[in-house]
Amino acid sequence: MAIQHKQEILLEAGTNEMEIIEFYLGAQPFGINVQKLKEIIPFDQEAVTLIPGCGAGMLGTLLLRGSTIPLIDLKKHLSQKVSTVDTEHRHVVLVCEFNNRVNGFRVDGVNQIHRISWNDVQPMASFIDQFRPRFTGSVNIDGREILIVDLEHIVTEFDPESNMDYEIELRQDLLHETRPHTREQMKLMMAEDSSLIRAGIERVLKSAGYTSLEVFADGQACHDRLLQIRQEVDNGTNLRDHLQLLITDIEMPKMDGLTLCKKIKNDPLLKELKVILFSSLINEQMSAKCDIVGADGYATKPQIPYLVEMIDRMLEISK
Repeated sequence: MAIQHKQEILLEAGTNEMEIIEFYLGAQPFGINVQKLKEIIPFDQEAVTLIPGCGAGMLGTLLLRGSTIPLIDLKKHLSQKVSTVDTEHRHVVLVCEFNNRVNGFRVDGVNQIHRISWNDVQPMASFIDQFRPRFTGSVNIDGREILIVDLEHIVTEFDPESNMDYEIELRQDLLHETRPHTREQMKLMMAEDSSLIRAGIERVLKSAGYTSLEVFADGQACHDRLLQIRQEVDNGTNLRDHLQLLITDIEMPKMDGLTLCKKIKNDPLLKELKVILFSSLINEQMSAKCDIVGADGYATKPQIPYLVEMIDRMLEISK
């Protein structure tokens, strides 16, 4: 089943809404953003090539219309207590695309697509978040608590190279040709719900010299802080004395990045703030939405060196 409605029904940018597809692992419901979903296909064991020694959760590669993609068994990966024989479900594969990569995820079945508000998505509790869980939040729909799965985190557990730009050292020219003290003078904010990605971006930005960085785990918390700064600006101070640039994810509990950007750009006291949307969802359709809400730039995860270059350009960092 191809996800045709992605082309036919476009959510208006900046409404703080998203669509999730609800699927099951055993009896427990989970969800992912439909923006990541290319299609749903029946699971065919004959189309799978096993890869020895790659871990219980990696089924191997799946032949899909002449191409092969990695196939992850979400049930085995998320739970150690799984029966080796499962006849209760008709397995399907969620074929997903994000970070410019395509992966397959075997699940026990799908229910339906729900349109929800990001405001209804509850972030993971901070004491759980410190353990880097594979979920970014949860939402209650008709009495069912649906966990939102962090697919990016899961893929990096099997393929560390997909996360390499968060771990590698920046190119030498980005570290040394730019005067570090100029970057240190700049005040930045970042909103990112994934603890793994948040820590990686923060580490790389600070190593590049952007040491004045406030970090938030969701868009609403970031916006609340911006309203505090707005009050200072309303009292006569200059916005640039408080903040020069914001980096924000798109998918976030409470308030998504598109909505956050739209609120900033519609505010006469905050609209001059530079905003970069940094997301695994960036494609032609999402780029158009970024333009609609007035983003100054956007980049696809995990291109951290490119992100640093973009920040330098926007802030006119001298070399």
